[in-house]
Amino acid sequence: MTTIRQRRVGKGTEAAEDQPSEETNVKPDGKILPDPPGGKLWSILSVTVGGIGAISLGLLTSVYVATLHENDLWFSNIKEVEREISFRTECGLYYSYYKQMIQAASIQQGLHGLVYDNKTESVRTINILERMNVYQEVFLSILYRILPIQQYLEPVYFYIYTLFGLQAVYVIALYVTSWLLSGTWLSGLLAACWYITNRVDTTRVEFTIPLRENWALPFFAVQIAAITYLLRTHLQPAQERLTLMVVFIATFLFSLTWQFNQFMMLIQALALFILDCLDMLPTAKVTWLYIIQISGLLLVCVLQFFNSMILGSLLISFNVSVLIARTIQKNLKKGGLLNRLGKLILHVLLVLCLTLLINKFIKKILNLESDEHIFKFLKAKFGFGATRDFDANLYLCEEAFGLLPLNTFSRLSSTLLFYVYGFVLFLLTVAAVIVAFRNLSSGSNQVHLKDKMEEYTVTLKPEAAYSLVHTVLFGCLALSTMRMKYLWTSHMCVFASFGLCSTEVWKLILKCLHLYTSQRTQVIKYSVSIITLLYISFKFWPGIMDELSELREFYDPDTVELMNWIKSSTPNTAVFAGSMQLLAGVKLCTGRTLTNHPHYEDKNLRERTKQIYQIYAKRSPGDVHGILRSFGTDYVILEDSICYERRHSRGCRLRDLLDVANGHIMDGLGENEPDLKPSLYPRFCEEIKKNLPSYTMHFTRVFQNKTFHVYKLTKHK
Repeated sequence: MTTIRQRRVGKGTEAAEDQPSEETNVKPDGKILPDPPGGKLWSILSVTVGGIGAISLGLLTSVYVATLHENDLWFSNIKEVEREISFRTECGLYYSYYKQMIQAASIQQGLHGLVYDNKTESVRTINILERMNVYQEVFLSILYRILPIQQYLEPVYFYIYTLFGLQAVYVIALYVTSWLLSGTWLSGLLAACWYITNRVDTTRVEFTIPLRENWALPFFAVQIAAITYLLRTHLQPAQERLTLMVVFIATFLFSLTWQFNQFMMLIQALALFILDCLDMLPTAKVTWLYIIQISGLLLVCVLQFFNSMILGSLLISFNVSVLIARTIQKNLKKGGLLNRLGKLILHVLLVLCLTLLINKFIKKILNLESDEHIFKFLKAKFGFGATRDFDANLYLCEEAFGLLPLNTFSRLSSTLLFYVYGFVLFLLTVAAVIVAFRNLSSGSNQVHLKDKMEEYTVTLKPEAAYSLVHTVLFGCLALSTMRMKYLWTSHMCVFASFGLCSTEVWKLILKCLHLYTSQRTQVIKYSVSIITLLYISFKFWPGIMDELSELREFYDPDTVELMNWIKSSTPNTAVFAGSMQLLAGVKLCTGRTLTNHPHYEDKNLRERTKQIYQIYAKRSPGDVHGILRSFGTDYVILEDSICYERRHSRGCRLRDLLDVANGHIMDGLGENEPDLKPSLYPRFCEEIKKNLPSYTMHFTRVFQNKTFHVYKLTKHK
């Protein structure tokens, strides 16, 4: 624990009241004394009650989201095709590989079909295990095949119940993290309650079940809980080794289950780097965490057949750069304030330059371009020049990749979460600045600084410091990109509950008000926490009950009709083109071959998708036919919801993005860039419906309903 405190002559150092395991029973030489019999019994009872509370709330959350899913779709009563259609966009693509493994003649044949897949991208054979994070589907399908449950549980229920079960793990991990930070399980109880009552902003598992983040975030929460425990002082060597093993396993599973793992762990590595530079974390433990991140990611790289996107990740380059820079600058943490600040600036610049050089070198050697669309998107998003790049604009125009809406904060405030979070964040930020200044000043004016802080004791434990920087960095990510808010809001529950139940926080407040006594601190801490819990319970329990009583039903007859027609009226080898989102459902429901799909982390696929989407651009029928046939297309599906899109404003409709990328003027009233020109041809998706000879010689309509139009391509010699 890093502290700034008044020197007391003839008096013992005060300890944090709710952390006896860390302070009160420690000898001067660091050895831990045995607890008195009564204290040990009380600790066992407290851990037992807290543990039962954690497991109970985790299971209740699992049942809660499962019930919401059932009530929203009437999942148990709808047809199999309707269940599969309910897995929208990329969710359907991921689930299709689970279904494929279940239906394979053997496990070996199923794995062979994934490694040599020629149905996900027409005229190409790709390795699904390399390209996508679907090992969880593979594992789950194998488990379903070998367990004697086929007669009692359908494959789809085994799948969704596993995901809902992981929500229990998620809530337990958040509960334990808050408990470790504050020293009382009451904090964990409050964190779990906030997570549940703010469900709209903390999870979307009940309607996007197979999404990679729903697999990964529970393991990320377990990793954070383990890191929180690892950073505590006075751990025994055996405890430290066991905790490092848990951190490694959780990091590995998190990395294995989500393609964006490297970006999340890069933010985590930045948090560790900042705190290590400010001497707020033990350097040895930080080094271990860097090594665990690298080794976990490299192990995933091996399992994914040396996926190039992992090898070229910024995380590996950054962590290696930090370790190299630390070796070069051995006296980084010695000297006075100005000396250390100068060294830190040089250190940061060295790490930044090394990171860019190593990353550039790796990408040049391996010819990596898989993640270039992400950097184009970031460049355009943060105002480093406008772009006509189709892929970057496709992300920029999606609401999920926009700024966090302001109504998010009003929802979070209604449960008091955001108010408490902001208050705790302010207090601990002030404490962190003071402690960081003290650390950087050590060796020069430490005595003078302590004299300036005569009346107060400012403490910030390493695990609390990590939690603070973690929540700040992920908060910045959430504010800039709405889709990433779930990484922030769940930790917000932990951070706010920790602050509300923390002896250190209340001690600091009361000392500032000159009202501090140990007994008063304890009374206020528990009173405020219990009152907050009662408020949340009484205000939101009726709403939760009303939500659970609402019964809806899945209804999408047009898509059901389309999928049934495809299965009954087209050959099994038929190749379909269309929007990424719809084709994922086509693969899941019918097993037909696709031209493109929503898993966008491949340059060739991005270029292919842009070409396929010319069906919504202003192109000649001959051009469109030639493009589609180059990918082996037999049928093309046109959607009125895209062709006549009104969801986005002008400039963000898919047809507008295509027009700009093709150098054509956009439809409708409004400005156009001066170098854009009118197209020589009308919009393909509109004109084809007129059955003009120039179109019918290439395309024959074979199916239509209120939403979809399917055309069969003529195979010219």
